[in-house]
Amino acid sequence: MARAATTTDAFNAVAEPRRRQILDVLADGERPVNDLVAVLELSQPLVSKHLRVLREVGLVEVRDEGRQRIYRLNGKELKPIHDWVRAFERTWERRFARMDTVLEELTELEREEGDDPR
Repeated sequence: MARAATTTDAFNAVAEPRRRQILDVLADGERPVNDLVAVLELSQPLVSKHLRVLREVGLVEVRDEGRQRIYRLNGKELKPIHDWVRAFERTWERRFARMDTVLEELTELEREEGDDPR
């Protein structure tokens, strides 16, 4: 089965780690391409390539400001990813809560054994 093109949807686009890095940087606010290049320490053509993919799936928006192109996140298009990840967040919260219970029980057992006068 052929893999879907990265430009078909947001999930495929964010499968690439460098695109996630770009989104992480843009989470702090708008940035021109040159700032992204400097922060990510990647070549300008590579950053532009990834920005094009993110723009095509709607995860980022661009506006011209003089000679610069300024990029920003598009939260509306990120929502399906957020919603999908939230299901896993609930699962992990339940698992961590159970782990906390087990750790509390083990700590109590250690205290009780420490009080044993043997």
